[in-house]
Amino acid sequence: YHSSSNLDFPQDVMNLENFFEKFELFADAQNAVDKMRELVLHLAFSGKLLRTEESWPLTPLKSLATKIGSGATPAGGRESYFTEGIPLIRSMNVHFAGFEPKGLVFLSDEQAKQLANVTVHSADVLLNITGASIGRVTTAPPEMEGARVNQHVAIIRPIKELYAQFLAKFLASPAIQRMIDDVQVGATREALTKGMIEQFEIPLPPLAEQKRIVAKVDELMAICDRMEQQQKERDEKHSALSRASLTRFSEAPTPANLNFLFHKSYNIAPADLRKTILTLAVQGKLVSQDPNDETAGRLLAEISKEKCRLIAAKIIREKDEAEPISKDELPFEVPFGWEWARLSSITRRIQYGYTASAKTEIKQVRLLRITDIQNNFVDWPSVPGCEITPAEVAQYKLERGDILVARTGGTVGKTFLVQEIPVLAVFASYLIRIQGGSVFFDRYLKLFLESPTYWVQLEEGARGAAQPNVNGQTLGRMVVSVPPLAEQKRIVAKVDELMTLVDKLETQLATSRTTAEKLLNAVISDLTASPISQS
Repeated sequence: YHSSSNLDFPQDVMNLENFFEKFELFADAQNAVDKMRELVLHLAFSGKLLRTEESWPLTPLKSLATKIGSGATPAGGRESYFTEGIPLIRSMNVHFAGFEPKGLVFLSDEQAKQLANVTVHSADVLLNITGASIGRVTTAPPEMEGARVNQHVAIIRPIKELYAQFLAKFLASPAIQRMIDDVQVGATREALTKGMIEQFEIPLPPLAEQKRIVAKVDELMAICDRMEQQQKERDEKHSALSRASLTRFSEAPTPANLNFLFHKSYNIAPADLRKTILTLAVQGKLVSQDPNDETAGRLLAEISKEKCRLIAAKIIREKDEAEPISKDELPFEVPFGWEWARLSSITRRIQYGYTASAKTEIKQVRLLRITDIQNNFVDWPSVPGCEITPAEVAQYKLERGDILVARTGGTVGKTFLVQEIPVLAVFASYLIRIQGGSVFFDRYLKLFLESPTYWVQLEEGARGAAQPNVNGQTLGRMVVSVPPLAEQKRIVAKVDELMTLVDKLETQLATSRTTAEKLLNAVISDLTASPISQS
């Protein structure tokens, strides 16, 4: 802390009021209002919030308080509390925004007598000294006169030369909060001790100036509160507009209604846009149907014939016939010309991967693992190899058009379509391969396996399991909405087009946030490094 008595206050430096007036420039930055609150506190206790004519001496808190101490929990813990009596203040009652009476418990006269040495006075500073809320601080309101505190809360009673609200706001400032956070480094999660608190160095302007600083901080914090509320209201309105636009497009996916999804006046979350696009795609609402297309019924018949040929050639094994689909299983109605089919009936096979140890020194046959698939991409040269016989290679060899599903782990259920495979590779045991036939468009099947319709069925199939996982039986039983082959290709083309727009939107949003963040940080840096013009 320093004196600003010898500093100039150039008129061209952005002042704090102007900073608040220009808030819309920074509103998209992450935690913008919280950063503004931190800025106010930083300026307040570095002599930059108000003009000051004297330097501020730094004094250990031990010399500025008549009491520093914490209490205890009565024997019996929470079972010993009462619904009325003498209040016992706990860490949940102490917040930066003020004292929170919700959750107050009460002591009997006898219990309170045992904690008489931690009796609260009105305007005492209350500081949380342990746990997740360590560092939260406020002043005790008048109605807490005579209360007690437990072992997680310290009472700090300042001398008359130190204004309690000035002290509380100083302890809430970024510099002190960072110092308190440093106490939490490591697994032991230490508490603030009385000795630590006593050594806090407090800047001590004259009492009248302390009160002026507190008044100014309160004024600016009230502005921050209003801005936060305005942001919340704006976000709620934008969410309502976003939902209405998504609903409008879902009910009538016309080019005109598509424009509402990319409206300039509000942002729809890219993740929500992607879900909507995929939902409409698999429901037959994204592109128009062509009566000249060969129906999905004919397509399913072709798939069945192909499977019979492969079974006869002993390329795949014969499986039990898929059980009929009941009406209760159908999540929505499909257009004329479409069909519902179980996944097992439209694919050549659903197969678990090869169990082997990955070995980086082996390059002849690669072993593709879940960890090798990142964001729908595989860096094939880095995939390790494995020891495997020629017969096993023939059984597990990856082919273009294969779809791999993660069986377990953090990516459970996610899929990868093998499109280019420049090496000889098999797939590992925590992956399941879905092989479509030559008469089914693999990219439409991949699209379906990304849609909310797929994820809902996956969750229902895994319900009751000890941990999230996918198995071949769950996948095989899934019902898939099957369009005519020609329409499958039109759907994939339209999805590609729309997803490109969503990617651009996401990039624009990220750029906007980054720009706002940089601008906010630059202005904060300038304000904290330079004297502030302040009325």
